[in-house]
Parts: sequence; C-alpha cells; structure tokens
Amino acid sequence: MTVEMVLLAMVGLFVGLRLYSVLGRRTGHEQQPIVRPADGPARAEPAAADVPASAEPVAERPEALGLAYGEGAETGVRAIIAADHGFDVARFLDGARAAYKMILEAFWKGDAEELRHLTGPDVLASFAEAITARETAGHKLENRLIRIDRALIHEAELEGRVASVTVRFDADIAAVTRDGEGAMVAGTMNDAVATHDLWTFRRTLGSDDPNWVLVDTDVADQPDKG
Repeated sequence: MTVEMVLLAMVGLFVGLRLYSVLGRRTGHEQQPIVRPADGPARAEPAAADVPASAEPVAERPEALGLAYGEGAETGVRAIIAADHGFDVARFLDGARAAYKMILEAFWKGDAEELRHLTGPDVLASFAEAITARETAGHKLENRLIRIDRALIHEAELEGRVASVTVRFDADIAAVTRDGEGAMVAGTMNDAVATHDLWTFRRTLGSDDPNWVLVDTDVADQPDKG
C-alpha cells in the first residue's frame, strides 16, 4: 500500500496495554452464532477493567445498529469460537473500536514506538514511511475522530491455529494538516470526512502471546446510498 493510500485510509490495540485487554475475552453473554444481538445483557457495556483508560466512547455500539458480522464472515467466526472458547464477538468489536481510535491517534501524533507494539511489520513500515514523510515536510496533523458510525466483522478465517478477523469501520474524521509555523495547508475542522476502512487483526490461538496484531489495512467500498 502506498504512502498516499495509507494517509487516506488512516484519515479514512495501547498506551501501555495490549490488544488482549480489549479483544477476544469471554464475557458471559456469548451468542453463538451472533448474527443479530439479543436484547438485555448482550448490550451491556464492557467492564471498566477491560477497556483502556484512554479509550473514550465515540459512537453507538454496532450491535445496537444491527449485524455484528456479515454473512460472509459467519463460517470463520464459528470456527474461531469453536477453537477458542474465550473469543466473544461483542467484546471483540468493543475492543476493535477502541483500538481503531488509539491506533489512529498514535499515527496522527507520529508515535512510532507505540505503533510498534500494535501492528505487524508491513503495517508498521507503512505507518513509519508516512510519518517520516510528514516530518520531513515539516507538517503536523491536527485530526479528530468524530464518530464511528459502524464497526462490523467483514471477514474471519482460521488457518490452522492462526485466526484473522477483518473489521470494517465506517467513521467520520475531521482532518487538518499544518506546517511548522501552524498555518493550515490542507483540510478543515468544520467538515468531517467520511472514511471506510478494512482492518485485519491476527493472532495464533493457544500461543503464549495473547496479542491480536493489526496486520493489514485497506480502503473499503463506500456503502450503498439507496
């Protein structure tokens, strides 16, 4: 993925914590399969201990809006749940939303060291290249995640013991680029940009390392207007 695509995709899990803190823990309200969430306890917010302190709610939970995962992901989700009884779809999506915000903010700040603990080699290299180009140009990002309209498991698969889960994020981001003197060179804080991203997280089930790592990012198709 080119630097330009990364910049677009990232405009369109943590601080001292690992992805396992928010992705994939069993909560006692599992739904197998979770195609449409049940009412009641399944919509309860995660315990405070399971969400990083820096994670701020940015939008309504995706379960309240409908599907937790698409039909094409159902077979993979079932396989992951069967292989890892600690995996919970609702908890995973809560964590993915928090991760999306944290990773974007680390990228916007140019915090490559934080990103190193959250991403795979290819994603880290793309981030680092974009950050270096930005610093060389003397630019700073002044971006803000307005809201996440939807987080949906787009694809899921299990190959051997390696689980991969791709989450689609539809979000609105206010983006501004400033030069070294603070003058605006691109963007606006008045109008949010609609972004549609596909992020793939991966983990080897049963390994000593509990971390889910971000291994791929891509731009998703825009949702149908009709």
